[in-house]
Amino acid sequence: MIILGIDPGIATVGYGVVECIGNKYSVLDYGAITTPADDHFPIRLQAIYRKLDEIIKKYNPQDLAIEELFFNKNVKTAIKVGHARGVEILVAANNHMEIFEYTPLQIKQAVVGYGRAEKAQVQEMVKILLNLKDRPKPDDVADALAVAICHGSSLKFKDQFRMK
Repeated sequence: MIILGIDPGIATVGYGVVECIGNKYSVLDYGAITTPADDHFPIRLQAIYRKLDEIIKKYNPQDLAIEELFFNKNVKTAIKVGHARGVEILVAANNHMEIFEYTPLQIKQAVVGYGRAEKAQVQEMVKILLNLKDRPKPDDVADALAVAICHGSSLKFKDQFRMK
């Protein structure tokens, strides 16, 4: 199974395309989609949609695994990232993918074995599990790969994580 993992955002969207066979993972592609802050907001959303659509068409993933949003303070940022997350889900739906969402706690638990793990621990485990030379950068990319790994480890339980 090929999984597209997404760390949602508007300035930076982390993505990771991972093939999962049994409990073995291989990375097909990963990176960050960035949008300039001085571009109009609809143009930024359109750029994210187009790039993700290209990635989906190239790798044909069956499932989208996306991190749930968690914000403490800045409501304005949360709303903008929420709009971007909607676009990221829409492009997957338009490509007939199944969509699953995971909390940061679930992702850390699946990748590190501890739900309160530090970012560096998650990055190191992503590097090890995917047999990468270096930790993926920026953090958004490592997070996207972690979401994909989390989904791969949850496949037998995937109905409970399916977006409703």
